[in-house]
Order: sequence, then C-alpha cells, then structure tokens
Amino acid sequence: MEFAYQPYIDPDFESLIERIYPPRVCVDNDTYPDCTLVKVDSANKHGILLELVQVLTDLDLVISKSYISSDGGWFMDVFHVTDQLGNKLTDESLILYIQQAICASRRVPNQTGPTIKRQVRPSHVSSSSSSDHTALEITGIDRPGLLSEISAVLAQLECHVTAAVAWTHSGRAAVIIYVEEGRGGGPIVDSGRLAHVQEQLENVVEAHHGTGERRSVRLTDPKLGRTHTERRLHQLLYADLDYTRCQGCNDAGDSGSVHRRDCAKIHVTIEPCEEKGYSIVNLRSADRPKLLFDTVCALTDMEYVVFHAAVSSLGTLADQEYFIRQKDGCTLEKESERHKLSQCLIAAIERGGMVQGLRLDVCTMNRMGLLSDVTRAFRENGLSISRAEVGRHGEMAIGSFYVTEASSGGSYVSPETVEQVRKELGESIVVVDKLPCWNGEVKPTAASKPSTRRHDGSAGGEKPRFSLGTLFWAHLGWLSSNFGSSIRS
Repeated sequence: MEFAYQPYIDPDFESLIERIYPPRVCVDNDTYPDCTLVKVDSANKHGILLELVQVLTDLDLVISKSYISSDGGWFMDVFHVTDQLGNKLTDESLILYIQQAICASRRVPNQTGPTIKRQVRPSHVSSSSSSDHTALEITGIDRPGLLSEISAVLAQLECHVTAAVAWTHSGRAAVIIYVEEGRGGGPIVDSGRLAHVQEQLENVVEAHHGTGERRSVRLTDPKLGRTHTERRLHQLLYADLDYTRCQGCNDAGDSGSVHRRDCAKIHVTIEPCEEKGYSIVNLRSADRPKLLFDTVCALTDMEYVVFHAAVSSLGTLADQEYFIRQKDGCTLEKESERHKLSQCLIAAIERGGMVQGLRLDVCTMNRMGLLSDVTRAFRENGLSISRAEVGRHGEMAIGSFYVTEASSGGSYVSPETVEQVRKELGESIVVVDKLPCWNGEVKPTAASKPSTRRHDGSAGGEKPRFSLGTLFWAHLGWLSSNFGSSIRS
C-alpha cells in the first residue's frame, strides 16, 4: 500500500486561507458560441467539487463538459453549461446568482446566502437550515404501499407533510419527509411527541421486516441544519448497503491491476497511475441530467479526493475520468476496495437516473392528509410507487409520482387503472409519461403533455434532457392554470 504523507493543517488556518483568497468565479459567454463557461478558482478543500456541481444542478443547468484540477492547495474547474433548452446563459440575474452562490458555498454556516428573484429549484430539494420543519428519514425494504402507510400514520398523528421525496433501488427504499405540527405549524419540538411519532413509524417499517433485516427511522432536529436532500438520499441508500444487491452486474475482475465492472450499460474501469500515485476511474454510461452530481456524491461520501477529472458527453453517452486517492492519501491497492468503489458508482448512477414506471402529476389545494389520500388511492388500485417528489407552492400541493402495477412486475400500468385513480382523486391528476408498452389511451386533459424522458432514465436521443425536478416544476404553470377552475368548483 502506498502512502502520500501530507502536513497537518489546522482547520482555523484553512478558513483563514479561504477568507484571504475567496473563490473567483468567471462566467464566460464569449469563448464558445454554443455554451457558457463557468470558471472557478478557489482554495482547495475536501468536498468543494460537489459543492460547485450542486449549485449548477440545483439550477437545472446541463453540464456537457468539465475539467477539474486540484493538485496542491488550489482548485481550478471549468464547466461547459447550457440551460435545459440548450441555450447559453444570458440572464444577468442568473449569472449573478451563480457567482454569489458558489462564493456562498464556502462561507461559514451562519452567513446568509444569495437570493434570486425567480424560483430556481423546489425548496424541499435544496439544502436548508430552516427551523420551520422536522425531517423524517426512513430506510427499509421497498414494498407496495409503504409510502401510503407512512403518510397515513402521520395524518392520524396530525403531522402535516410539507414536502416528501422517496427513492427506490435494488429492492430498498429511502424516504425523506418534512413535517410540521398540524395545529399551528412549526417544527415538532416536544420530546415526548417526537418519541411517539418515531415509535409509530417504526411499527410501520418493522411490520414487513424479518429479524435482523436492516431498517431505520430517524427524526432530524431542525436546529442542526440539513444536508442537500438528494445527496442525503444517496447517503441513506449507501448506508443501507443497496449497492450490494445489484443483480445485473457483471464483474469482469482484475486484469493485472486493472479492475473492470459492467452493469446495465454502465461500464467502470479502475486502474493505477503509479507514476503520479493516483487511482484512475473511468466511467461510461448513458448521458442524463445530474449524472455528474450523482457520481461526485458517491466519491465524496466514500471519502475519495478528486485531484484531476475530465467529463464529456457525446450524443447519448457520457465519459467520466477521475484521478483519485483516498482521503488519507492512499491509492486503491486492494481488489476489495476497487470492487466496492465500482459497485457504489454503479448504484449511484442507477439511483439518480433509472426511474421505472408511469409518471403521474398531481396538483391540488394543499391540506392535512393529502399525501395519505393520494398514496392510498394508488395502493388500493394495485399501484406501487418507485419514486415520488412532493412539495407545495403557495396554497397548492404539487407532486410527481412514478408508479408501476405490482401485479405486472413493474412493466405495465393499464389505462383502466389510471382512469380509476383519476376518478377517485378528481381532475387533479395528469398522465405525463407513458410506459413503452402502453397499449391504451387515457383521455388526456388539455394540460396533458408527454415528456421527452424515457423511463429507464436514459436520454431519448433528443434534447433538451429534462430531470424529474425540472419536469416537476416546468409543468407548474400549466398544471395550476388547468386545475384552477376545477379546484374552485
């Protein structure tokens, strides 16, 4: 095992360096005719690459290329970005926001970050230090009706759900729900009530778990601040060991010191760079929104340091190359280390992009127990939720659900089932995506628009490439206007 020894640097000294040499951000629209360059120079620290990528992906910008170098005490990065329509960034308020947000990501926690006049991301997806809500984090076996049972318990306990995000992967589920007191609002602060809520939720989760099977229910103190929601979902599923359950992976093993692994058209190669003391990670996969974010999340949370990287997309494929070491300076000398890293990278890419099912959008007036009512309608009609993202916009509650029919093994949702759900929920539900095997027609509303995304999370060959969050909020205007009259009636 090779070690690269580094001197100890006091954390206070590191923050002093950041204050003396704050990040320099340049947004360049002159160099290339078809994209905007975002150039960042900054004092280096662990996790800075993830912070920068997070800022850009939260704005739903498309990163087509990126070049990273952080060998030594300085970090330099160049991102080639466009908006979701493939256009350069010309909005001056957006450019100013990017510059301020990247600088704000290096500030100490009690400093106020930048603001922008328009909504750029759903509030429940962004990191938040707000003390307005209590966060519930739940992991366990993925099964039909899980979200319905959880939300029913919360409704019975008079906990108002303000936002919720649920991911599933390899038979496991991770759910983050933000709640407030049903009477009067605000976070749940009474310790006895918190313990009671947690106990009731644990009963729901444990009901379908065998002895010794992993599950977790955790209530987060709002005063402690929060990790970015999507990064936290990655962390929860990683801690739940979902990466060990992949059934389709083909481990090509080592050829000398080179490790190769293929899974669902995701190709990973890990090899040493003995001359410079790095391990080189190469990934090839279908290109999609947030691919870079998901990959860097995995590397950062596994405590790998990226010293150099090059990322590019060509058509529907994306290539990523990283020169890394472990945080302690070691390279990946053991086959077990390379095996685990390749598993985790594949799992991270799958979690973020391979969404199965028919996408249904719900938009209606917000009220206590709404999530319970919607998910109960899905459960009673034999639909299983593979992904969900729910939030509120003013007095409106808006949600996107990817659903599959449990009896069909997730490959089919009948038009009759969808029509029955729509009857039960009223005209507040719209079919946005259709499964490839969809053989029937559900009468569309005037607002029904098919998206350009395929259900496996890969690009359909055309641009722009929209993410779940982008579609979720891009449809906000036409959803609200379409349902406004029916809601008022």
